Amino acid sequence: MHPSQQPGLSAPPIQQNMAVLSQQMGGMSIGQPPLQSGVHSPPLASQSQTHRTRRVYPTADPAGPSSQPGASGYPSAPNAQTPGYPGMQAGGYPAPAGAPISGPQTFVPGGQVPAPIPSAGSPYARSPGGASMAAGAGGVSATGMPRQPMAQAGQYEPQKPRIDPNHMPSPNAVHAHDQETHASQPYSTALKTNVPLACTKFTAIDEGNSNPRSVRLTMYNIPHTEELLKASHLPLGMVVQPLADLDPAEEPVKLIDFGEEGPIRCLRCKTYINPHMSFINGGKNFVCNMCSHENPVADDYFCNLDMVGRRLDREVRPELSKGTVEFVATKDFITREPAPTSFVFAIDVTWGAVQSGLVAQAAAAIKDAIYGGMGLPPGTKVGIITFDRSAHFYSLLPSLEQAQMMVVPDIQDVFVPINDGFVVDPYESQSVIEGLLDAMPSMFAKNRTAEPVLGAVVQATHDALRSRGGKLFVFQSALPTFGPGSLKQRDDPKLHNTDKERTLFEPQDSFYHDWAVKLVEEGICCSVYMFPSTYMDAATLSQLSTVTGGELHMYPRFDGSRDGKRFAADLRADAQRTYGGSGVLRIRTSDGLRVEEHYGNMYMRNHVDVELAGITSDSAIGAVFQYDGKLDEKQDVYFQIALLYTTSDGQRRIRVHNLAIPCTTLIGNMFRHSEVDTSMNLISKMAIAEAYTAPLKGVREKLIDRCVQILTAYRRNCASGSSPGQLILPEQYKLSPLYTLALLKSPAIRGGADVPVDQRIYHMCLLRQYSVRQSMDYFYPRIVPLHTLPDSETSADDQVDAIELPAFVRASYTMLDPAGAYLLSSCGELTLWVGRQAPSAFLQEAFGVSSIDQIDVSTMSLPGLDTKLNRKIHALAKQLVPTRADFVSTHIVRQGMDQAESMFASKLVEDRNNDNMTYVDFVCAVHRQIQVEVRPKGPVEPKWSYN
Repeated sequence: MHPSQQPGLSAPPIQQNMAVLSQQMGGMSIGQPPLQSGVHSPPLASQSQTHRTRRVYPTADPAGPSSQPGASGYPSAPNAQTPGYPGMQAGGYPAPAGAPISGPQTFVPGGQVPAPIPSAGSPYARSPGGASMAAGAGGVSATGMPRQPMAQAGQYEPQKPRIDPNHMPSPNAVHAHDQETHASQPYSTALKTNVPLACTKFTAIDEGNSNPRSVRLTMYNIPHTEELLKASHLPLGMVVQPLADLDPAEEPVKLIDFGEEGPIRCLRCKTYINPHMSFINGGKNFVCNMCSHENPVADDYFCNLDMVGRRLDREVRPELSKGTVEFVATKDFITREPAPTSFVFAIDVTWGAVQSGLVAQAAAAIKDAIYGGMGLPPGTKVGIITFDRSAHFYSLLPSLEQAQMMVVPDIQDVFVPINDGFVVDPYESQSVIEGLLDAMPSMFAKNRTAEPVLGAVVQATHDALRSRGGKLFVFQSALPTFGPGSLKQRDDPKLHNTDKERTLFEPQDSFYHDWAVKLVEEGICCSVYMFPSTYMDAATLSQLSTVTGGELHMYPRFDGSRDGKRFAADLRADAQRTYGGSGVLRIRTSDGLRVEEHYGNMYMRNHVDVELAGITSDSAIGAVFQYDGKLDEKQDVYFQIALLYTTSDGQRRIRVHNLAIPCTTLIGNMFRHSEVDTSMNLISKMAIAEAYTAPLKGVREKLIDRCVQILTAYRRNCASGSSPGQLILPEQYKLSPLYTLALLKSPAIRGGADVPVDQRIYHMCLLRQYSVRQSMDYFYPRIVPLHTLPDSETSADDQVDAIELPAFVRASYTMLDPAGAYLLSSCGELTLWVGRQAPSAFLQEAFGVSSIDQIDVSTMSLPGLDTKLNRKIHALAKQLVPTRADFVSTHIVRQGMDQAESMFASKLVEDRNNDNMTYVDFVCAVHRQIQVEVRPKGPVEPKWSYN
């Protein structure tokens, strides 16, 4: 009898549908579909499997604690119980393939592996008086399905779905396979396809196509017609990271100087000379690869051709052999005299900022960003502003013994009262700058002013950097309610999770957007660091960063001792990475394609030029392409991305990236050579852009529908002969349901009135500004088991960075061993989860304590111990967040003991959380919808809605 059929029990409709669907999908597999004529589909991961139906009877009591060491190499903790799940090893791990199984197999609704028994007080335990969460207990499973009471002797328990979550596609397995593929040999860009995944460590050799670190396409076989693209429902676009850092083993970008004449370009479409242009008439003319126009070759650039029509000097000219080059810009590209970059740090010193520790932490972080680590980009100058109800400017001339502060109380007509010394060389004035930053906390310790004048600071910085450009770093702790750009409290909880919530996503007024445009005109970028204790209207203040090419950072309820390290790491990474100013980017394509839309932090005066007041090595711009006509399937499709910018030391440059991608007439080739990481990054950017103008419910429905339509197109065109009960996923797109679910669970998109509007806007900005690599960390966390680190690993200090990362664990609570410990990395943040049954020997080596109760979770950092295990954990943490290597902050969470465990659990994408389904249930629902789509048309059935 199904649970919903038992007297007194009724499951919600969605749960009934999930249960029935799960039973229908008992034979679900990710198998290899029969090949269609003319379609070359990739082999898929696993073959269909048949599971036998078994009834579940009570099992014997689990064995007592073992004195033998477990998988971690440490003896079990005293009185620790090993869950006695059939087919499971100690700690809840699945038994190895082929291992004998004693007792009947159990399958919980939705196919979830039985969860470890939680301790009292765990957020996963039932409330007092409720049933236990042990295997077979009543209550609600991880999938949200009703769980039945433990069967008594002779009592019948209904059948349960038979889908094993371990058989679901996993990013860990995909990334591990790709890493293994590219670990042994460099990747040649001449291959044009099968590029390494964004998370893979690889070395690229530039042989005419740009490095994948700089440019990534959603597919590496371009359909020759728009109809073929529409049939696949795949996105066609790219994500560009023009100044991306290269691997140390890769050849640096070549700088080419053509003198006063400038780089050679097509006379018609202005495409820059590149390896894909062909030379004819003995080398006297060249044919543009974009528009096919024949151009004359200047006499001083002429060279004879070889037998196959290539120039004899091709290998010695980088512009003819490299996919990425950089040209020295001529006077035609210079509107004002280039100057070295100036960084201005504006610190909120109001009462709230002082009390939270922001002033002290900001002063220390700025000092470290300027003088610590690699230091600022070459040639960068520095200025400092503090503000409350008035603005304070500082003369930092090296001839002074200490900085001189000048206060401008008239913020309605603010000006910079310093002609010389506002921005200075940080090394010439090091003693003055350090003295000011060291004294700043005590200077404002007794400040009782509570209203920051942010608008006046923006205006003053615009005037100060008008002729030179630069970057403004704003540290803001409260809603600006005084002076120019003052804002009102407008947050209304009644609007949350309604169609009218999007009105809170729009700027309150045009002040900050208008001034952001003025900053762009002067080449001034702005990054906003927000430290809110209450509503700060991030939708309005974020205009400063989204329009100028900057970034938004947020630290809710900032506490210096808790968040100081993370803030310092963010600021150092922001200030010390590669930086360019006054940028203009344009994407050119072959005839037949054009750019339909751009996405990212930028400003556009027209539909082709992307203006970037500031651009860093992490800046990423998305672009979606539209057809103007048919492409020639016999020729490659060409793309060129040109970025005109000013380097940090004041040189005007043009960086050019080139791609040549095969054209195809087969939809199977499109799926085989698609790139799901880039596609999901671009789809997320498109979803965020729509969220500003449409209800979030509609955005979520479109995301689901897009996922269903893509998989349906593959089923219909590449695997139509497969069994209707099988879920067939394309090899390159098998992670799309998981990434779609992760996006639906993100605070930027998910439903629920419990998401503060500022937090929602912050996450929307993250997805808008993230590169492909960053978005993969956002969608799926990396979880490293610490209790299984092999003893053979070296831990010498000089080799600590070379420790190999162990295999990652799936993002599900059921995969966590209560006798183990795990390090979770997500969006640059680390969380160390310690199981309640962690052995004393492990705790002693890792934390220097003998009991889990003695671990200090308030320090936000791992203790530094002279033990092999502790050094390994520190080394692994640095590898997981390399940009924060010197400021690794770690949230320590103890199972069933700390409230922070709920936040940790919310990052486990495969579980039921954030008001959303489990991974298994979502795939079941998607599969059901695919079956509806491919079914012969009859009576129209209502579409499944996720909301």
